[in-house]
Amino acid sequence: MKKVLSVYLRPYYGRMLIGFIIKFTGTIMDLCLPWILAYMIDTIIPQGAKNQIYLWGLVMLVCSVLALTFNVLANRMASKVARDTTETIRHDLFEKVMYLSNAKTDGFTKPSLISRLTTDTYNVHQMLGRVQRLGVRAPILIVGGILVTLTLDPVLTLVLMSVMPLTAFVIYFFSRKSIPMYHALQKAVDQFVRLLREDIAGIRVIKALSKTDYEKKKYEALNKEVVMLEKKADVTMAAVNPATNLFLNLGIVFVVIAGAYRVHQGYSEVGKILAFLTYFTIILNAMINISKMFVIISKAVASANRIVEIIDTPKDMEPVSCGKVADGAYIRFEHVTFSYQQQEQPAKQDMEPCLTDISFCMQKGETLGIIGSTGAGKSTIAALLMRFYDVSEGAVFIGGEDIRSIPTGRLRKLFGVVFQNDTIFEDTIAENIRMGRMLSNDDIKKAVLHAKAKEFVEEAGRGYDNQMNVRGANLSGGQKQRILIARALAAHPDILILDDSSSALDYRTDAALRHELAEHFSDTTKLIIAQRISSIMHADHILVLEDGKTAGYGTHEELLERCSVYREIRDSQI
Repeated sequence: MKKVLSVYLRPYYGRMLIGFIIKFTGTIMDLCLPWILAYMIDTIIPQGAKNQIYLWGLVMLVCSVLALTFNVLANRMASKVARDTTETIRHDLFEKVMYLSNAKTDGFTKPSLISRLTTDTYNVHQMLGRVQRLGVRAPILIVGGILVTLTLDPVLTLVLMSVMPLTAFVIYFFSRKSIPMYHALQKAVDQFVRLLREDIAGIRVIKALSKTDYEKKKYEALNKEVVMLEKKADVTMAAVNPATNLFLNLGIVFVVIAGAYRVHQGYSEVGKILAFLTYFTIILNAMINISKMFVIISKAVASANRIVEIIDTPKDMEPVSCGKVADGAYIRFEHVTFSYQQQEQPAKQDMEPCLTDISFCMQKGETLGIIGSTGAGKSTIAALLMRFYDVSEGAVFIGGEDIRSIPTGRLRKLFGVVFQNDTIFEDTIAENIRMGRMLSNDDIKKAVLHAKAKEFVEEAGRGYDNQMNVRGANLSGGQKQRILIARALAAHPDILILDDSSSALDYRTDAALRHELAEHFSDTTKLIIAQRISSIMHADHILVLEDGKTAGYGTHEELLERCSVYREIRDSQI
């Protein structure tokens, strides 16, 4: 929270000061009204001076108009400050999330990041707006009301002030107790978002397997946990308003009794008592507003801490100075060992690696096929090559440079990639291929042609302007994969990674795609991860993985002769 106030609000301090002055002036106008009314009742009306009554009535009208105008103007300025500050926070948070390493993203979890970008920023926005509106007005009403009542009747003011410490203690006690509760609630909301995200993304699978009731039970259990935590926090803060009202209403009773006695004894006047009760009501409402504001502040403090946790996360995966290798190989893996668990808990060195002592090299323009059983570590090799993670041991080189020494922007521009379960965005076919890059329409058309997608793209209703649904729901599996391949080919990358990108293609289309790659992308170094041998059997090199280790390396013919794992895969498919 300290960073939100000291860093993100700093540019708006001047505007907030002006808003404070305007709000202060409008609030003073509100405080003048009961005092003027008391003066008219006790002094002007007994004199029977109609002109004075009209004059002071006009003064009350002017004060009312000024109070309304200034308060509305100040509220609009407060809303603008809250909006602009939250926009900056949301921008910085989104930018930081986009540049988090995969290890950091895995640690925070994607549902938590989504929750911080949505619910948490909303809570901070609500707090910034409410504090500027009520946080300024309510204290002025309380302090100003007490000061004015001192001029009316100091004795009754002391009666009023006797209940203030109790009220302040109640607000402080329950607010401090609720902050950890709201923090726990936000963590539960993260899990809730994760479940919703998974269920909505996999709704077709759930329906196909008739698991709707099973998912409903999981949803209900998590929903109950969220409701329970929210109820616990809300019940804690719900005690604030009744307790505040109790103390302040007791104060009113004492004031009425004491006021009646003082009027009867001639120590006070009816107008002053009427004004005093009005001020007491103003103070009561101000205290109630402050108690409500503390509920919002409690949520915002928990949310702000979660936001700042992301923004203040130290940068990792920064370029470091490393030696070069001058052996002529374009891509080289040198005794690479890697563990996902060790990325999350670096202090532990005894984690079971998912890749162990992997070594291979490729010349510019060569093709490497990678094959192996599920979980063998095939996709991990692609992730390490693009430096989504850093190797635990060994090194990865591109063009003789250790990839840890290459700036991330320059490194990633080398690649065109199709991931497993890759994403089609809710946009046109052309924009799904372009992805914000400086690509001409001709580049896009050529990429579609090379990806063997021209036929179905140009036959679609609006061609390249045809709108895709979220995750390509209006495409078949094969059509989706060809759009993704076109995206990878469009910028004519130096290195092409195809991670199980032809699994939904028929053999004829797969063969035609390989022909296009060989003919038009001969200078591109290709890394093809596949489940079926037909997709990689013509590669210059084939890496066979088993349990994260190299089971074989060579050409198709060489592996058939000396790699039993490769032969088993071949026999199972032919």
